[in-house]
Amino acid sequence: MRYDVHGKAETIMPPDTENRENRQQVILSLLESHRVKSQVELLDLLRERGILATQSSVSRDLRDLGVAWIGGRYTFPSSHDERDPGVAEVSHFLRGVRPAGPNLTVLFTMAGTAQAVALAIDRTGWPELVGTMAGDDTVFAATPSARDQKRFIRRLQPFLPKEG
Repeated sequence: MRYDVHGKAETIMPPDTENRENRQQVILSLLESHRVKSQVELLDLLRERGILATQSSVSRDLRDLGVAWIGGRYTFPSSHDERDPGVAEVSHFLRGVRPAGPNLTVLFTMAGTAQAVALAIDRTGWPELVGTMAGDDTVFAATPSARDQKRFIRRLQPFLPKEG
């Protein structure tokens, strides 16, 4: 048992690496079937299913899963096939992607196609994207943080040309 700065007892739980994947799958299922508005609510829902977790573990799970806080609730990530047909339509124009600092990502496209790619990406509604600016063969994409940039680049991976 450990006590916080206010003298309140805290339960310390050991790392739960064996059950992390299972817990994350349950979290995705819960977010799909419930309007979860807080991590405390999510902890309660997990507990009802026999899964004990700490708030910090759930917070890390939400981050790792790419869960977004939209409209006052947590929403699970959708696959690019279901939600991003516009990006799929212009993906053959993409040539590569490169981070340019913690909040700026550069996308390289075929000549004359950057505006179409930028528009398709803007229309996705991805919460980690602030916006884009396009030239002729380059798109600059702004994200609020380095973590959001990593999430954005992961989302783009299925649309990028395969190396080989």
